[in-house]
Amino acid sequence: MMQRLGALHSGGGPVHPESGSRDPLDVADIHDSHADFVWSSLQRLGIQAADLEDALQDVFVVVHRRLATFDGSSRLSTWLFGICLRVASQYRRKAHRRRERHVADLERVAGEGNSLPPDAALLAREAEERLERVLDALKPERRVVFVMYEVESIGCAEIAEQLGLPLGTVYSRLTAARTDFSKAALKLRRHDERRRAE
Repeated sequence: MMQRLGALHSGGGPVHPESGSRDPLDVADIHDSHADFVWSSLQRLGIQAADLEDALQDVFVVVHRRLATFDGSSRLSTWLFGICLRVASQYRRKAHRRRERHVADLERVAGEGNSLPPDAALLAREAEERLERVLDALKPERRVVFVMYEVESIGCAEIAEQLGLPLGTVYSRLTAARTDFSKAALKLRRHDERRRAE
């Protein structure tokens, strides 16, 4: 992928975020400096492990196509996160349509190097699947704030900085995400209880 990205350059014009100059932004440089951020954002937005590399590549294809539209009025990471949101949305729609279990997930449950007994590994995988189903019920922009705060223990001020959001927006999204999470968890629990009763 880097060979392809190395050959891609913007048409020139946008303000370089680090130097503030009118030097053309280079897709390979953006990839080098922001690939980890994009990867983490895609994970937080619910992209499955088997799809992460493709989604990452899709983000940088969009970056290449749209780089000339980046005017520097926002942080580069904010602009990239907007692209991640759209790409993740497309992947999540595809995943809902196919709902297949990935071989990589099954291998992980089988436990190459897993110290858990098979029944405990299965229970852990089921709990992880339930969590994913509840997180999938959250709107992507709420989900990412929720995961960053509740799962990754990142403070609200740092979330605001990383995503280029006002601090108040982070707080309101986190509050809404907590409410949505509780409702989705209750709905899933009731659904499971009805299935067991049948």
